[in-house]
Amino acid sequence: MEILRVEHLTKSYGSGETEVKALNDVSFRVNRGEFVAIVGASGSGKSTLLHLLGGVDRPTSGKVFVGGTDLYAMNESQLAVFRRRQIGLIYQFYNLIPVLNVLENITLPLLLDGRKVNHQQLAEILDTLSLQNRLKHLPNQLSGGQQQRVSIGRALINNPALVLADEPTGNLDSKNSAEILELLKMSNRKYDQTLLIITHDEDIALQADRVMVIEDGRLIKDEVIRK
Repeated sequence: MEILRVEHLTKSYGSGETEVKALNDVSFRVNRGEFVAIVGASGSGKSTLLHLLGGVDRPTSGKVFVGGTDLYAMNESQLAVFRRRQIGLIYQFYNLIPVLNVLENITLPLLLDGRKVNHQQLAEILDTLSLQNRLKHLPNQLSGGQQQRVSIGRALINNPALVLADEPTGNLDSKNSAEILELLKMSNRKYDQTLLIITHDEDIALQADRVMVIEDGRLIKDEVIRK
């Protein structure tokens, strides 16, 4: 079943002779439960694409549908609520709130939404991420790998339709990188999460179901490598 549809997505900066197209007429579809790796050189447009898919930025033209909903037909307030409920974002630099502890950072999307925490689901996520003994720790009391686990927990707590990860292992050593990737793959299988990862790491890309290659703002390759 289709979960993501991208139609002629373009993002430009500047105008006239100084116009730069960070993304140029990109179209594709993703089915529920797929694990997709998006690769490309620095400046190729892959992070721009992820931000547009996540509703963090607006395109110059084109459309993005998540679960049949047109992201950019909504106003900013509607989009913020939809993004919080349906899209899980994981960044390279974690983006944790420094004055909130582990438990508060993970449950923040629910609290912002005025919804009660499902304690069974929370316990399962904490167990999966091995964070049960870190609940009262602040981000600055955690290692890089632990901080990234917290950001993953925050992305999963709402059972989003789509999980988007921008270089999630970029700041980690090889051991932590491997563990984080395994956690993301497990969430993809266990919760049937649709997972899109931006990466420059070929080893990560080869573990995906499908690899897309972005070059100079264009989608130049889209290959299914495992079904």
